[in-house]
Amino acid sequence: MTTFSHQTVLLDEAVVSVLGAQDGVYVDATFGRGGHTRHLLAHLGAAAQVLGFDKDMQAIACGEALAAEDPRFTIVHESFADIQMVLGARGLSGRVDGVLADLGVSSPQLDDAERGFSFQNDGPLDMRMDVTRGESAAQWLVDVAEEELARVLFQYGEERHSRRIARAIVKARAENPITRTRELAEIVAAAHPSWEKHKHPATRSFQAIRIAINNELGDIETFLRAALAVLKPGGRLAVISFHSLEDRLVKQYFQKEAKGDDFPRGLPITVDMLKPRLKIIGKAIEPSAEEVEANPRSRSARLRVAEKIAEAV
Repeated sequence: MTTFSHQTVLLDEAVVSVLGAQDGVYVDATFGRGGHTRHLLAHLGAAAQVLGFDKDMQAIACGEALAAEDPRFTIVHESFADIQMVLGARGLSGRVDGVLADLGVSSPQLDDAERGFSFQNDGPLDMRMDVTRGESAAQWLVDVAEEELARVLFQYGEERHSRRIARAIVKARAENPITRTRELAEIVAAAHPSWEKHKHPATRSFQAIRIAINNELGDIETFLRAALAVLKPGGRLAVISFHSLEDRLVKQYFQKEAKGDDFPRGLPITVDMLKPRLKIIGKAIEPSAEEVEANPRSRSARLRVAEKIAEAV
């Protein structure tokens, strides 16, 4: 079986940002190939607990191998959107020192043509992060309405020519089912009237369809609320995003929870009455020039960190 490598992005910056008690409880919400988790474990004591979450079965296999090596670690085959449920069942909700998430698709998923995430090499049009659940991109394209497809391409891919591309996809599928990545990429390329320099015309469409079938943005919104719930007062949440849609959700959520409750304008409200739940820690952190040179895929990464505020007694 081919092994696909993964270079962990913002490794030191992300791990250091969530470190608290040496023997505390930590969550790597997007285990992947375990880069952040291993680095985190290296900084923790013998009584620490680290839980890793992932939807990808190949990531779960890596997690099981790590769990066999280190009893402090447990791997969970669930979406990070389910962390409140999972930690609650283990009696750990409200006791977590740090939660770390590295959003988006991983390098092994992109590089493995059989997963169908990329058009660089031809493969089955799947795109599911969890191949044991849900419908593939090929299955989704069979029935999705043209108007809904255009909405997905525009909203999740920020594709200006979404209607034209959606129309071309619907026309093509009427003749034959679209089952291969290269086939879809060629349909999109032929329909796209203005190619961006140094970017394949299908890039935005592939991103949009992937986000839609994996419910990525919905899961992020659920995860952010759940992460705040499982953290203990003073616990840290660190989130790495790779495109503007993800980063906007994280930034806006942090700002909202740092502001606190909404009150009508004009009321004589003091700061303590607002009950903010998060404190934003510093500015967004981006990879160094050295990291980008070593790993070009890291160039769009952005790390945001916030700390849970203790509720007033």
